[in-house]
Amino acid sequence: MTLREYLIKRLLLIIPTFLGITLITFLVIQLSPGSPAAMKLGVGEQGMLGDEVTREIVEQTNKLYGLDKPIWTRYGIWLKRVVTLDFGNSYKDHRPVIDKIWERLPITLELNIISIFLVYLIAIPIGVLSAVRQGSVGDRVTTVVLFILYSLPNFWVAILLIMFLGGGDFFDLFPVYGIASSGMEGASFIARLGDHLWHLVLPVFCLTYGSLAALSRFQRAGMLEVIRQDYIRTARAKGLPEKVVIFKHAFRNSLIPIVTLLGYLLPAMLGGSVIIESIFSIPGMGQLGFEAVLSRDYPVVLAIATISAFLTLLGLLVSDLLYVWVDPRISYEAEQ
Repeated sequence: MTLREYLIKRLLLIIPTFLGITLITFLVIQLSPGSPAAMKLGVGEQGMLGDEVTREIVEQTNKLYGLDKPIWTRYGIWLKRVVTLDFGNSYKDHRPVIDKIWERLPITLELNIISIFLVYLIAIPIGVLSAVRQGSVGDRVTTVVLFILYSLPNFWVAILLIMFLGGGDFFDLFPVYGIASSGMEGASFIARLGDHLWHLVLPVFCLTYGSLAALSRFQRAGMLEVIRQDYIRTARAKGLPEKVVIFKHAFRNSLIPIVTLLGYLLPAMLGGSVIIESIFSIPGMGQLGFEAVLSRDYPVVLAIATISAFLTLLGLLVSDLLYVWVDPRISYEAEQ
């Protein structure tokens, strides 16, 4: 099977999978308790049942948003619009959903790209060194430290950082609100850039340390599995230098677990972090999705869920293609 045939087959499989995901997501959101119209009008179930005027207003609002139609009809209408990347207007402020996403997406991408870059830059060397020096004092200390980091909840670490480094009870070293200081509009580009990056230090750290700990363990496990293979022993028996054995013969094949995780990076970059963005008041995608869920803003929730599902499927396809590059023993026939 050629690369072209494999891509066509996978893309054809993505279509029904994507439709199934969108259908389940649409049903779960539409059938969830609570009425978007009632929440927008600020009335509850008691008001709907006890006040005839309120009930009539809610019904009119449902008709305005198309919520009075059968759920299958609503799904068909919504799916036709999604094909053209039209996610409709927000129930909350009547703005186009795609505009709201484009406003929040840059800061979320910036946070996640920086975090992912740091995670891979630090975690892969740590994992390789721990595997090569298995059982040494450095390996044991690194293992303990990484397991401690992995066990710390990021919201707890964020609160501690605010208390100790953000002007809470001790030092006031880092800003803890937003992505820019007030009064920076007239400053130079270098000053605004430095201020912006300084605002990102604590959020990026909270997004990085847990993934770094987990990824380094994956890299260590993958490297340990590879260096025990027969071809690695053969390379050493030929008298090749240890650096050549590790970095030319073992390292590339040990990346398979890391490549697998790449499939989940694309949706993670879009979804953002609800907790971290809320704690540091960062106007990103995580905060947008959280606010949309609370206000029953169905178009925004469905847009984020749909785009995340598509990026997940795309990421899995990219991972499968990278498998062949990382390990030549894997072929498209084997994938089939």
